[in-house]
Amino acid sequence: MIYFPFQQKLAKKSQKQTRASVKISSGNCLEKVNLEIGFIALTDATPLIIAKEKGFFAEYGLEVNLSWEPCWKEIAKGVASGRLDAAQMVAGMPLYLTLGAGGKTPVPIVTALTLSRNGNAITFSKRLFDAGVRNLADLYFALNTYLGKNLSLGIVHPASMHNLLLRYWLAAGGINPDKDISLVVIPPPQMLASLKAMNIDGYCVGEPWNSRAVHEDLGFAIATTPEIWSGHPEKVLGVREDWAEKYPQTHLALVKALLAAGEYCDDLRNREEILQLICHPRYLGTDPTYTRPGFIDLYPRGDGKEPQLLTAYNQFYHHQANYPHRDEMLWILTQLARWGLVAFPKNWVEVIKRVCRSDIFEQAAREIGCSHTRMNGSIKLFDGKKFDPSQPIEYLSSLEVKQQIRFEELFI
Repeated sequence: MIYFPFQQKLAKKSQKQTRASVKISSGNCLEKVNLEIGFIALTDATPLIIAKEKGFFAEYGLEVNLSWEPCWKEIAKGVASGRLDAAQMVAGMPLYLTLGAGGKTPVPIVTALTLSRNGNAITFSKRLFDAGVRNLADLYFALNTYLGKNLSLGIVHPASMHNLLLRYWLAAGGINPDKDISLVVIPPPQMLASLKAMNIDGYCVGEPWNSRAVHEDLGFAIATTPEIWSGHPEKVLGVREDWAEKYPQTHLALVKALLAAGEYCDDLRNREEILQLICHPRYLGTDPTYTRPGFIDLYPRGDGKEPQLLTAYNQFYHHQANYPHRDEMLWILTQLARWGLVAFPKNWVEVIKRVCRSDIFEQAAREIGCSHTRMNGSIKLFDGKKFDPSQPIEYLSSLEVKQQIRFEELFI
């Protein structure tokens, strides 16, 4: 028990100090040029697609093949096996793989770039809407009266922000996501079909699958994830730790190219062109009509109200979007531990520092003149509860709805 206060002192100290950058020469000699990078057919794969289509990868000396992957499980397997050099990952996947969640052999993964922020919604079936469910309080009432425990919701991966923010939202409303409902892992492209077949009652997913449910009058967006945590990290760039060590110049070039692509993506003047590129059959393969809401147009929620202007629904660069904040990664770790997906590491400072390589990001940003900086202060979600990164144990203890939390010293 003495170890926890020591870790919290380390965390406070690291917040006050400037993190030293890894010394990587800034020459043009890349150790590896031809890269295989995995992605899922979602709007927030946009920076990868634009880096390929608009020549940002080529500008930094990279020849990239974007590999369409059917689900996040295949992304994880592809990076772990070495079939993929890098991939778009759900925000918690680097920790999930590094810690060997689910009884798997740990595969150390690092992330040095946040690819996107926000961009998800919680969509419920029109059956629930017709039954009077309009908000979280209505859902709580329904579960405790006429619905019973017969509610099934889709998530895309246990370590995704879809899962973690959906669980947080439910728990804040007094609903235990492991006892009061059923959560089912479904690949994003299969969500709509599952909803249509009434195999699930709703889901939390990225676009265009929420907007398409609304467009086809199959569902309504009861909440967007930016309403739960505004500016939350969503997808990250993930590579194996040993890959990053073997190809440091290539890794640095990859971060630079995606930073440049992210800036292009967040220039709203480019969005019409971008829309056509990302909806091509080799990428999203969807009608642009379903991708426009929130990306370019107003966002209809299918609840009878006027469509909303969501200026930061898809964030790729502005507001320090790309910085890989260790405090945010620590919050993700608390949630993985909260729901029994991993043990909370007693040596959490070491684990977070090893996985979240903000030092590499800072060097890449500095070398291309990008001004992204580290976030300071606590993290606050929609229920007003603050997360102090110097006291994660106290934060976990304060959460009312949770599983039994395990604490372990982790050696990776």
